Amino acid sequence: MSALIKGIKLASNVGNRTPMLLFTAMSNRKASHWNKDLKPGPYPKTEEERVAAAKKYNLLREDYEPYPDDGMGFGDYPHLPDVPVECKDPYYPYDLPEFKRNFSEPVHAHVDTYSEDRTRADPFISHWWMLLSFSAAVFGSLAFYYWMEDKRIYRPVTPKQLPGGGKVHYTFERN
Repeated sequence: MSALIKGIKLASNVGNRTPMLLFTAMSNRKASHWNKDLKPGPYPKTEEERVAAAKKYNLLREDYEPYPDDGMGFGDYPHLPDVPVECKDPYYPYDLPEFKRNFSEPVHAHVDTYSEDRTRADPFISHWWMLLSFSAAVFGSLAFYYWMEDKRIYRPVTPKQLPGGGKVHYTFERN
């Protein structure tokens, strides 16, 4: 009987087309790793706290270095190198290839700046290069037009030639 009730619930969820309800109806697993579990803790002051924070972020103690305690609110979050996602190896077999990262790998605190949908780590410079190249193309085209304006581009042909240069070679009159 309980299987029938589960089937009816599943069918109603499929009919509603709510994938999250479908997922929760099909799985008995409890959700874990909520945002509260991933919030950075207080800045580590002792070596034991640093070891615990490195373990929390799945890093070795020698690889773990927190952000400086300057009041920005990063706490014990690791200070990762500033490497944009576009500079990572595209052929490496990542666990999450669409993000070029592995499972349980910490992301950069400024992941919105270094993600692959950005043009570069510093978008201001790349936009200036695009503006400069576009301006050079436009002004180069105008300069080429100005330089070539007096030169006519046409197919070289001689004047139309009529037989005899206007002389009459034959007539239809009787002699």
